[in-house]
Amino acid sequence: MRVGVVTFPGSLDDVDARRAVRIGGNEAVALWHADADLKSVDAVVLPGGFSYGDYLRCGAISRFSPVMSEVVRAAGNGLPVLGICNGFQILCESHLLPGALIRNDHRRFVCRDQRLRIENNRTAWTSSYAEGAEITIALKNGEGGFVADADTLARIEGEGQVVARYLEVNPNGSLNDIAGITNERGNVVGLMPHPEHAVEELTGSGTDGLGFFTSLAAAVLS
Repeated sequence: MRVGVVTFPGSLDDVDARRAVRIGGNEAVALWHADADLKSVDAVVLPGGFSYGDYLRCGAISRFSPVMSEVVRAAGNGLPVLGICNGFQILCESHLLPGALIRNDHRRFVCRDQRLRIENNRTAWTSSYAEGAEITIALKNGEGGFVADADTLARIEGEGQVVARYLEVNPNGSLNDIAGITNERGNVVGLMPHPEHAVEELTGSGTDGLGFFTSLAAAVLS
């Protein structure tokens, strides 16, 4: 599997994401935000960071990057896309996912190992997990509160589009403890915590995040 990882101005975790892609058994391909070229990859990761310094709103400028026009087009044709933290914000700004991410309700940046429950293992990025699996991966955000209007939230819940939920503590005020969602097709996933920081025993909180990267081959080949 060739997995493209996009670098935007202000991306911080693009190198970590490429490493996680390789540890997950795939080939990592570096993609540049200013190039409208996905280099024939089989999937795309939008990494965490502070693209364009989080000016305007988080991800609001990145959605207009040339590469995003190709990501939106390819996602519409079924290409698996994972947005992590700032990448999740970009997916919402690009209308590939519903809802929005706003400032943490306590108005402080949070960095912690976070317990999650996998609610939907039928996506391109979560099929390696058992439904209901409880995992621990790193969380670090200042604007991670997921919000949506009542009708959108009801639809997300009713159609099983919640991918992961926070356990034990809600770190940012996300509605319904939502940590990640998917589109109806299941190929686009946005996740606020960082699975790329939990892929090796030597560092981080363990290897609970690896499943997001090993899920790809089964999803594309199915």
